[in-house]
Amino acid sequence: MDRISSTTLLPDAFSSSRDDLTEQLTIIWEQIKAPLIVPLLRIAVFLCLLMLILLFIERVYMGIVITLVKFFGRKPEKRYKWESLKDDIELGNSSYPMVLVQIPMYNEKEVYQLSIGAACGLSWPTDRIIVQVLDDSTDPIIKNLVSMECQRWASKGINIKYEIRDNRNGYKAGALKEGLKHSYVKQCDYVAIFDADFQPEPDFLWRTIPFLVHNPELGLVQARWEFVNADECLMTRMQEMSLDYHFTVEQEVGSSTYAFFGFNGTAGIWRIAAIEEAGGWKDRTTVEDMDLAVRASLKGWKFLYLSALKVKNELPSTFKAYRYQQHRWSCGPANLFKKMFMEIIRNRKVSLWKKIHVIYSFFFVRKVVAHIVTFVFYCVVLPATVLVPEVEVPKWGAVYIPSIITLFNAVGTPRSLHLIIFWILFENVMSLHRTKATFIGLLEAGTVNEWIVTEKLGDILKLKSAIKAFKKPRFRLGDRLHLLELATGAYLFFCGCAFTPTCSQKHLPGFVEKSKELKSKGVDTIACISVNDAFVMKAWKENLKISDEVLLLSDGNLEFTKAIGCELDLSDKPIGLGVRSRRYAMLVDDGVVMVLNLEEGGAFNVSSAEDILKAL
Repeated sequence: MDRISSTTLLPDAFSSSRDDLTEQLTIIWEQIKAPLIVPLLRIAVFLCLLMLILLFIERVYMGIVITLVKFFGRKPEKRYKWESLKDDIELGNSSYPMVLVQIPMYNEKEVYQLSIGAACGLSWPTDRIIVQVLDDSTDPIIKNLVSMECQRWASKGINIKYEIRDNRNGYKAGALKEGLKHSYVKQCDYVAIFDADFQPEPDFLWRTIPFLVHNPELGLVQARWEFVNADECLMTRMQEMSLDYHFTVEQEVGSSTYAFFGFNGTAGIWRIAAIEEAGGWKDRTTVEDMDLAVRASLKGWKFLYLSALKVKNELPSTFKAYRYQQHRWSCGPANLFKKMFMEIIRNRKVSLWKKIHVIYSFFFVRKVVAHIVTFVFYCVVLPATVLVPEVEVPKWGAVYIPSIITLFNAVGTPRSLHLIIFWILFENVMSLHRTKATFIGLLEAGTVNEWIVTEKLGDILKLKSAIKAFKKPRFRLGDRLHLLELATGAYLFFCGCAFTPTCSQKHLPGFVEKSKELKSKGVDTIACISVNDAFVMKAWKENLKISDEVLLLSDGNLEFTKAIGCELDLSDKPIGLGVRSRRYAMLVDDGVVMVLNLEEGGAFNVSSAEDILKAL
């Protein structure tokens, strides 16, 4: 048979057809994959698996601790003395400690009445409690409403103080700091803090203060959050699952082991002496609560978490509000970790094990690794391995460990176990936002100190009068379109279904599937020849799980491809990929080419296994 001329068979490699464009992109991909993409992706997989193992060990450790706490009944409150405070006939109410209740707020039109009312309703001797409303509102109408509400409670005999500032320096931390400077605070021993949407039960102080009175080493008693709008929408259910794990496991474990955890910024009561010894409130990050907790812990103060004591509050019910909150909660801890790392290392008041716990477990794994591995591994690296079969991810890393971690996270909210798939998708959606915020915090870039108060709706949807006054928020395209998230979604879609290389997904698998039929018609050997090195061919074979059905051969130097005239010379083209091979199917009988089905461009029309079966 005469030698087939490439000049007569090869069409223009850069025609304007869509198939040619697909072919060119495929060629570019195959050219850069082996020398560049594969090594980089292998490194990324290794690092992600390492972070995944760290996160898994942390989750298992906390799971073991919380199981032992539940099994042996070693709850934190049982390790500290607690006795109800009793009346002293001689001293009267002066035998009770003086308590300050702080309520920081900023334009809280929908919830200010709830929080002020709940604080004023706390059961405690009226002459031994001061309710301090720290109003940083910039809206004069709201400021007037809050002031009138305070006056209303004052007329009922409540010792309530309405404090305002002429600036918002330091945001919440600045307001709390200024609040402690007033002269009447000097007589107070403890300070309870409630955000504007929090509604403590009347017995809150009776259940917490005895711990502080009888255990002088305790600096903080933290209550659990209870969400009044968890069933409002699917997004609030997802938030409930994440936060329930935080309170059920993370806070409980921290309190049980090292008497340390991050103050949640609200629903807690501090010993004022602990705040002062730690250096007071600081506004250097957006997590002033965690900042104070870490500094107080390094001074030797212990913390107690009470899981049975719940304070009602509200979850963000709009995606915009939730994004702002998560930015603050992700950026702040990372930034604080950077600022306090050496301070923790140099501290001599706490044990080495506690330092390791704070640096490794509390900060590094939970506040940095958890965010990064969720996005980078699950949303970038793992999908990329679909496009690069040479890079394999072990099943334990791709399936088993993530599944176990997911189940661990679900234990806090058993009623939502059936929503676990939605929770996984929701967490992956938020992982980009959290990871970006984490790096902003670590690098101290951009919006590192951005503080936007989380929008609260209170009972606005329940009260008829409020419904009439409620205006539908103005639609803003910038609030609905998030380009990075959209780009990530497009990437995942591309990995999942848009990019299916013809050779790997159709051409070669077709001959594997039809191998028995071909051999039944007299074919002795089915061989796949590709312009790739032997290493890539081996990985290709292993990935497609090919045994003896098809023989995979490497034609890395193009000797065979050039000999049959099927080379595709792209060396003089702008993309500069050198010489490649056309796609074809060849039927050879004793060294003679009987059939050569050569494809045009990136098409796959005449070279399938079915086409060869028809020719036999």
